[in-house]
Amino acid sequence: MSPSKNRKLFFTHSSIFTLIFLMFICGAYAKENTQLSAIESRRIEMTFGKSVVLKSDLPIKRVSIANPEIADFILISSREIYINAKAAGTTNLTLWQNNLITAVYDLVVNYDISELKQRLHEILPGEAQLQVTATSDSITCSGRVTSAAKLSQALALVRAYAPEGKVQNLVQVGGVHQVMLEVRVSEMSRALTKRLGINIFYTKGSEFAVSTLGGLADLVTPDNAELLTGPLGWTVSPAVNSFLRFNSGSATWTGLIDALEADSLIKVLAEPTLIALSGQSASFLAGGEFPVPVPQGLGTAAIEYKPFGVGLVFTPLVLSEDKINIKVSPEVSDLDFSTAVQFQGFIVPGLRTRRATTTIELGDGQSFAIAGLLRNNIRTIVNKFPLLGDIPILGVLFQSKEFQKEETELIIIVTPHLVKPLDIEKQTIPTDFYVEPNDAEFYLFGMLEGRSKTSAPTASGDIDGEFGHSIPEE
Repeated sequence: MSPSKNRKLFFTHSSIFTLIFLMFICGAYAKENTQLSAIESRRIEMTFGKSVVLKSDLPIKRVSIANPEIADFILISSREIYINAKAAGTTNLTLWQNNLITAVYDLVVNYDISELKQRLHEILPGEAQLQVTATSDSITCSGRVTSAAKLSQALALVRAYAPEGKVQNLVQVGGVHQVMLEVRVSEMSRALTKRLGINIFYTKGSEFAVSTLGGLADLVTPDNAELLTGPLGWTVSPAVNSFLRFNSGSATWTGLIDALEADSLIKVLAEPTLIALSGQSASFLAGGEFPVPVPQGLGTAAIEYKPFGVGLVFTPLVLSEDKINIKVSPEVSDLDFSTAVQFQGFIVPGLRTRRATTTIELGDGQSFAIAGLLRNNIRTIVNKFPLLGDIPILGVLFQSKEFQKEETELIIIVTPHLVKPLDIEKQTIPTDFYVEPNDAEFYLFGMLEGRSKTSAPTASGDIDGEFGHSIPEE
């Protein structure tokens, strides 16, 4: 046989061998895929930190775990495997025998909540509707609790058994979450003013004049002289309430007396009522706003308004059915023109402010008072002529004295209430009972409210809860 024919025969045999080898590989691969598709994975749920013993029906030659950080194993015998759960998560366990896969398991490692449930029952025995379930990636709280304080305690306990961020809160909070705050702001202010000024004024024709004490009489006549003008242009201050004059030829002696004693009493009372949800703030202001100029560019000024009066800001937090946490910030302020400033032609008054901020816990209907907000101002002013004002007894004639005393006491009483909406078909308001007068009632009798009750709605309804009033039947 020629060499060329032998070469062709060799290539032919090699091609047949290669084809047979590829067919064998493909068959084995198809057989393995058929085996994998025929084996159904089984599910094994484990608890973090615990272990199980897995028994196999067939001898085990090889074991593999996809994620060793979640679980590991120890081959005890040819048919038993010891599996230990190391961390919460999901992984696969595969068993082989003679290069064939005999079983596939899905290992699901959950958090251990058995002790957690026991602790929740011990600490919160009244929360039977609270439920805790564990998965491979989180701990879920569901159900219902009676108050926000109980929920905070439960979540704090659950977080101790789960890593940070692995707690799912699906709990509904029951109870009342609306708080009505009754506030009584009472302020008593007493002011006492005493003033005594004596001045002697002497004039000699139109050539000579002298005054011992300024303020009650001036030698220079202002443009708006109102009361009394002398020959030299002197005026008497509007504060003077008595004067005495002696004339002797061209000489005139004038005695000026300014005497005042005033006692005033001021009472301020505000009773605001506010309602807010638990955790949210509510505010109240009974007063007004005054303009304050604010410098701008190019010599201009803008106007901003500042509030004053009786103000209140409170933030309630319902802890339980019998405990409420409240942060209260009351404030009482009024305008003080004694500290006013003048800016670009504007007179901006100051503010006298009493402010307090406190946080307290108390029950529904209980009250607490903020007292001790006292203010006592005493001011004494003495004006006297040098040397002459220091003479005993006679020096009083050359003195002007003013005494002012102001005492203020502020008391704030706060009472919170847990409130629910009234379940009544219709609520009555004051305008429901107003009857518009007809022409005869208004023009002839001067009545502001009519006598006829035909158009006025009648109050009717049942008593809602353990309060209200009864309406007798006619």
